[in-house]
Amino acid sequence: MDKKTIVVYFSATGTTKDVAKRIAQITGADLQEIMPQQPYTAADLNWNDKNSRSSVEMANPKSRPAIQSFEKDMRKYDVIFIGYPIWWDLAPTVVNTFIENHRLKGKTVIPFATSGGSTIQNSVVQLKSAYPDIIWKEGKLLNHPSDSTLSQWIEALGL
Repeated sequence: MDKKTIVVYFSATGTTKDVAKRIAQITGADLQEIMPQQPYTAADLNWNDKNSRSSVEMANPKSRPAIQSFEKDMRKYDVIFIGYPIWWDLAPTVVNTFIENHRLKGKTVIPFATSGGSTIQNSVVQLKSAYPDIIWKEGKLLNHPSDSTLSQWIEALGL
């Protein structure tokens, strides 16, 4: 890959983190975690509780949970893989915080997600609609992918 690449991810339980690390390893990309200022607890992630933190955030489209500062300067990267778990058929609002805190206009962004039961499609549609100045590539749901599946997907992106 000739372009400067980074894998940025938010992972509440470690599943997305594992996939992100493998993508970074395969591509030789840098790796950066989106870390909320206030980490999510198990109670925060209880999607069956309409008053849990994640439920309240996802019910409010304007929610932008604060995130910790990044070590990496996003201006240095041409290609950004962005990974997240699917929450309520969407990217968690902390992902929007990341996108809005870093100038990604004109950058190539490749979404990937993990989910227990949803697809990635609606989250990508919503991200593309909210951030039309980003060059979005084909996203992929990556639940426990093999290295060969990851390599084939990355190669097909034609970066």
